[in-house]
Amino acid sequence: MQTEPPIDTPETDSPQDVHRIESDGRLVVVVGTAHISQESVEQVRETIEREQPDRVCIELDERRFEALSKPQRFESLDLRQVIHDKQLATLMMNLLLSAYQRTLGLKLGVKPGSELMEAAKVAEANGTPIALVDRDVRVTLRRAWQALTWWHKAMLISSLLGGLFEKQELSEEDLRELRQEDVLSRMMAELGDAFPGLKNVLIDERDTYLAERIRQTEGDKLVAVVGAGHVQGMLVALRSDTRQDLSALEDVPEGSGIWKWIGWGIPAVVLGSILFIGLRQGAAAAGENLLFWVLANGIPAALGAVISLGHPATIVSAFCAAPITSLTPVIGAGYVTAFVQTYFKPPLVKEFPTLWDDLASARGWWRNRLLRIFLVFILTTLGSMIGTWVGGAEIISNLFP
Repeated sequence: MQTEPPIDTPETDSPQDVHRIESDGRLVVVVGTAHISQESVEQVRETIEREQPDRVCIELDERRFEALSKPQRFESLDLRQVIHDKQLATLMMNLLLSAYQRTLGLKLGVKPGSELMEAAKVAEANGTPIALVDRDVRVTLRRAWQALTWWHKAMLISSLLGGLFEKQELSEEDLRELRQEDVLSRMMAELGDAFPGLKNVLIDERDTYLAERIRQTEGDKLVAVVGAGHVQGMLVALRSDTRQDLSALEDVPEGSGIWKWIGWGIPAVVLGSILFIGLRQGAAAAGENLLFWVLANGIPAALGAVISLGHPATIVSAFCAAPITSLTPVIGAGYVTAFVQTYFKPPLVKEFPTLWDDLASARGWWRNRLLRIFLVFILTTLGSMIGTWVGGAEIISNLFP
């Protein structure tokens, strides 16, 4: 009777990044890949052909799988629904991460995610079912966003934008190293040093999630294709007898209660202060402070729309919405102006093929209508935030003239 190879021991004819491990009485062959490596594409194909598994598990969720298999997906994107669901910031983060990976992929001559799609292609050719075992990318990004403070969010976006605009030339040694590792996981590990919450959500949690989803996949012999950065964490989880509750990793935690208090506290303080000024100093004084609030919020927000080259209606909506949205945490001025900009200047289908190039160009953010919507969202939100603090400070200072 033929026995299986020892647990977590590469076969003599297999590369060191192919691991065989017994889990729950089944054999799982874990292939650690670099997401922009041609060698990984070939390795995935050879491993699946050699192992002939019952099912191929792929480090993708349904949305990312659709994104890789249908590159034209943005052409049918309902941006107004994205804004309505308050997912514009999540979409922007997703695009920035994808653009960073694509930039490296172009330097290596390999399309990002090629090895994952190769796994699906070979499995289909062999009549082998596939299992998409990664967590929904929207949940991952929202959990990551919630794990950051406002200051860290600004720093993260700056880091990602800086990486896009940086025109660093890679040496042959750099290219060789990039081909041999999971570049996106390396980037996440580096970001994790500066933002510990990110590493926990993007790497550690997904190691656990991927391992548990593989455990739940049917078949006596599985091949799992994942980024090299996930392999060690997954192997530890697969060896463990502890089963994980995936629902806990699929929830998006609510923001800190402190921020809710601040969100409602600022409007209460501002409105209460204006009322108090009216009672002590008269209606004229209250009116002057209310006017200052409107101008302090409206002008910076409208200026943000102007700098973004927003539609005239967007500029007007920024001026009108900011003084109101600043008094409620339910919706921000950025979402209002982004919706208006989308209505009057929707993205053009012909612009989507150049989206990735425009992302890496400062001028492209103003040229591409989708990216201009992001600019409107960011700059009007920033203008409204500045106006809230300036206007609030002035009104409070007028309580006791």
